[in-house]
Amino acid sequence: MLANAPFRRLWTAMSVCSLGDWLNILALTALAGNLTKGDYRTQSLAIGGVFIAKMLPAVLLGPLAGAFADRFDRRVTMVAADLSRFAVVLSIPLVGSYQWIIIATVLVECVNLFWVPAKDATVPNLVPKDQLESANQLNLLVTYGSAPIAALLFAVLSVAADLMRNLVPFLSGMDPTAPALILNAVAYLVSAALIFTLRDIPRRDGAISTPSVLRQIVDGWRFVGGNRLVRGLIIGMLGAFAAGGAVVGVAKIYVEALGGGDAAYGVVFGAVFVGMALGMFFGLRFLRELSRRRLFGLAITLAGLVLAAIAVVHNLAIVVMLTVLLGACAGIAWIIGYTLIGLEVEDAMRGRTFSFLQSTARVTLLLVVAAANPLAALVGAHVFTLGDLTYQFDGSNLVLLVGGVLAVAVGILALRHMDDRKGVSLSEDLLAAVRGERFQPESAERMPGLFVAFEGGEGSGKTTQSRLLAIWLRDQGYDVVQTREPGSTKVGMRLRAILLDAAEKGLSARSEALLYAADRAEHVEKVIRPALQRGAIVVTDRYVDSSLAYQGAGRELDPEDVSKVNAWATGGLVPHLTVLIDTPPEIGLTRLGGAADRIEAEPLAFHERVRKEFRALAAAAPDRYVVVDGTLPSDQLSRAIQDRVREILPDPVPYESEDATGTMPAIRD
Repeated sequence: MLANAPFRRLWTAMSVCSLGDWLNILALTALAGNLTKGDYRTQSLAIGGVFIAKMLPAVLLGPLAGAFADRFDRRVTMVAADLSRFAVVLSIPLVGSYQWIIIATVLVECVNLFWVPAKDATVPNLVPKDQLESANQLNLLVTYGSAPIAALLFAVLSVAADLMRNLVPFLSGMDPTAPALILNAVAYLVSAALIFTLRDIPRRDGAISTPSVLRQIVDGWRFVGGNRLVRGLIIGMLGAFAAGGAVVGVAKIYVEALGGGDAAYGVVFGAVFVGMALGMFFGLRFLRELSRRRLFGLAITLAGLVLAAIAVVHNLAIVVMLTVLLGACAGIAWIIGYTLIGLEVEDAMRGRTFSFLQSTARVTLLLVVAAANPLAALVGAHVFTLGDLTYQFDGSNLVLLVGGVLAVAVGILALRHMDDRKGVSLSEDLLAAVRGERFQPESAERMPGLFVAFEGGEGSGKTTQSRLLAIWLRDQGYDVVQTREPGSTKVGMRLRAILLDAAEKGLSARSEALLYAADRAEHVEKVIRPALQRGAIVVTDRYVDSSLAYQGAGRELDPEDVSKVNAWATGGLVPHLTVLIDTPPEIGLTRLGGAADRIEAEPLAFHERVRKEFRALAAAAPDRYVVVDGTLPSDQLSRAIQDRVREILPDPVPYESEDATGTMPAIRD
């Protein structure tokens, strides 16, 4: 992407601006705290006022600014915005009053409302469509990746400013935040110069106006309110945002209460983002065997406990370490949430869902930050004495403690709302994941055989691939039982006739789910379990995950109810490996021959929901699943599946002993 010269120049300007934006947040909140130092309540309200001034213009004026920004030349708009921000930010240390901080902050944020939509509309014009996703990833990387750099830079500049005030007499009255604000202004000036020399930006290319935040929230809730998983994800992510807002709001006064200055504030601020990066990159690898849905709820719960610990600990070094852990938990939850939403939500609705999440998160952050500092100011600072022991508990401690309790409650709620391993002990599951193992119920572990299930939508090729795998395994000398659902028993054949009869239009969704579960109970009892107990390899075409996808997502039944019914029907029997052949429905349905059965005849939207659920199930249990592209040639699919199955095959091949003639006995089929 960075080989594209026009995009590279714009991306460099965005990098410089992002660094300046993070410096701006740190410097302005620190300056507001410094100007009102001495009165705890006044200082709390002053810092809260800066945060409100930064967020309020985007909430109230964002759509209006987006509509106006589309009417002007985008390059001129961005250059003018950068020059305006340079002038306003440079004036802040020169004026040095709190009133001007608030006015300047509002002015800068209003100018940002023109710069951001012009930038967002420019990127698609500088890169090919097939590289737009990569470009957006780079943009997100620099947006959040520059935060810890800005925090470190702010800490260094604060220390340097203190040294200069002590060594140079005429600088003794300079505020420690002045160098950071000057560098912030210079960053905007550099961005203006970079964009001014970028001649590839078109004047206009379609509307970029944005609907109001309230409209985004109302429309978004219509899409996500009916989906239990997405609803749980968004509740969890918003709860984490609320807890994070509490931290952001009181961080400056809390660090000062611990005896730290502006440099310490920068370190704590940067520790959050360092932790987020560590969580996003290493957290998922460390607990890769744990269900992603469970890990999401656990990460938010642990973040709440860590935040509560930060609230009561009065040691700055320990607070910094706990803040890194807090950021790691937030990073894990955020990346899982975004991934699962991307898998669960249909493509046509995904943009509105993310827009809803971002808008609601912005409003949540604004409300929490607006409430956090007044609450801290209302409580004030108190010192409790018990004998020789003294303990200080002030408003910032209370806000952090409340934020921690809120995050724990939301994490537990998300865990109960989204748990996809009902009946499996959470503690045993977590301990196994720490050891790098996948915890399996005892019923599946006692049997010596191997259980492989094939899943996928209609026309995906799973029936063909399950047959080819069974043939390959027999050629290797294994005892193989190839089976399918529904219809592998006498009872199952009758149920199959009912379930797939295209003329059976009146069957309710609940009845369908129960009939599939009845077939599965008979299937496990009469075919699968006996084969596994004798040490055979069972290869089945469909199993429990088909009910979760077809009846849970396709028929829009409660997935928890479907899961419970099938867990009871199968006695908790889980495949050792599930092969998902992922094929777009519009391709798979064209492969079907003859008259469509009752399931195949469902509309395309039904099959899209089924595919999304299969992919979500695979993402939640990556150790048990292997996902292969169903559009590949059959021989490539077979090789990929065989390579994965080979990893879990018993070794050596369980041949029976040779007879007296030296020949091998026939393999049971």
